[in-house]
Amino acid sequence: MLNILKTWVDRYFGEEEAVLLTMILVGSLLIILTMGGVLAPAITALIIAFLLQGLVDRLVGWNFPHWLAVSIATCVLVAALGVFFLYVMPVLWQQSVRLIGEIPGMLTEGQHLLSLLPEKYPQLITDKQVQQLVASAGRELGAMGQHVLTFSLSNLPILAGILIYLILVPILVFFFLKDSAVIIHWLTSFLPSKRPMLSQIWHEMDDQVANYVRGKVIEIIVVGVTSYIAFVLLGLNYALLLGLAVGLSVLIPYIGAAVVTLPVLLIGLFQWGLSNEFYWLFVVYCIIQALDGNVLVPLLFSEAVNLHPIAIILAVLVFGGLWGFWGVFFAIPLATLIKAILNAWPVSTPAVADEES
Repeated sequence: MLNILKTWVDRYFGEEEAVLLTMILVGSLLIILTMGGVLAPAITALIIAFLLQGLVDRLVGWNFPHWLAVSIATCVLVAALGVFFLYVMPVLWQQSVRLIGEIPGMLTEGQHLLSLLPEKYPQLITDKQVQQLVASAGRELGAMGQHVLTFSLSNLPILAGILIYLILVPILVFFFLKDSAVIIHWLTSFLPSKRPMLSQIWHEMDDQVANYVRGKVIEIIVVGVTSYIAFVLLGLNYALLLGLAVGLSVLIPYIGAAVVTLPVLLIGLFQWGLSNEFYWLFVVYCIIQALDGNVLVPLLFSEAVNLHPIAIILAVLVFGGLWGFWGVFFAIPLATLIKAILNAWPVSTPAVADEES
């Protein structure tokens, strides 16, 4: 058994870079898991700086001085945060409060619709089953409301954290963008001068991940804004709230679109019933989803990551469970990183290992 273990270790960890890469991955994982909360502003700023680096590069390509390009990108970030918190957040809050207030009426109407099912389809559902379903839904909603109330009362200090983020994150983003070359040079100074495997992984991931992340942000904005405009033109209630939900649903491949469809159609059903407006909502929503999947995604991700759907879903589940929203957002790039590491990992042949020994 020891010989088998030694052979395996020599095969996969027989080179210096393999050991070094393992230490880097384990160290990074431990830092994120143990100090993720403390370093959250820095991690958030690093991700935003990564997204804004494309804007900085574009401005520098237009002969802007680097400091001016960084300043413009930071001002764009501050303006976007200001618009979101001063204009978007109040509307989202108002629509959320209205939706919560109208849930009892929706439940009553839903109960009425369910009560008609045993009369139309007695062989499929009974009155007792309808009563059990309504009672179960009532208990779940009651527990959810209690949880929301408890969460809102016990997490008032989060408001102070948001204020810290609004001040600290733009400052960190500015310095990450301004001194990115210095930071990268300092980090690479701790690595060996000859690092072919690390260089291969870096070159394989750099442009691909950058394009993916920026493309995903553009997809969220385009799908969300298009959905919001369509819902407003159709007169759908809670248009901004639902538009935001549809935009964010593109984060979770295959699952997000299916999950967000239910609240969109339910709110349309409670607002209009089975009328022409509801059918128009269904058609427009299907068109948006079809254009996203067949036009926007191929356009933004022309160099799509070659991952199996099972690998994508598992990556979303695993990284989302570890790091929440950012884990879901970076699930596919992280899965691509793992694939690049596996492809570049040096494997010593037994003959080579015997000669070295």
